[in-house]
Amino acid sequence: MNDAELAAHLAQIAGKLLLDVRASGMLSGQALGKAGDQTANQFLCHAIREQRPDDGLLSEEEKDNRERLSKSRVWIIDPVDGTREYGEERTDWAVHVALAIDGRPEIGAVALPGLDLVLRTDRPQPLANGPETPRMVVSRGNRAR
Repeated sequence: MNDAELAAHLAQIAGKLLLDVRASGMLSGQALGKAGDQTANQFLCHAIREQRPDDGLLSEEEKDNRERLSKSRVWIIDPVDGTREYGEERTDWAVHVALAIDGRPEIGAVALPGLDLVLRTDRPQPLANGPETPRMVVSRGNRAR
């Protein structure tokens, strides 16, 4: 399995695990978000370390290991981008898996499990035509306080 296939595969499997955790109905809200982050992070870190043992790893959910700075290849993951949205049982959250080589982002995969979609840098999808009138979209999580 090449790196792009691995990134997409891991993002998709982590997304399925997250859907299973949520479907269990045992947790909700912040507790669900925390459990999801932990579950996906454990899976992704273990799988990357097993599949690419010589590569570095940077995860949003783990303490940074500066050893990665000596590596040419570094996997970068965000196990649940949108933890709050995941905990609220919405569909607008994602799993990110990327690979930087010599400090440059080279490969990436974003799983959108709520939409049953995985976006991949090795298989870009054509963009749909935008509306004639541009619109600004603002995340509710980034409001000025």
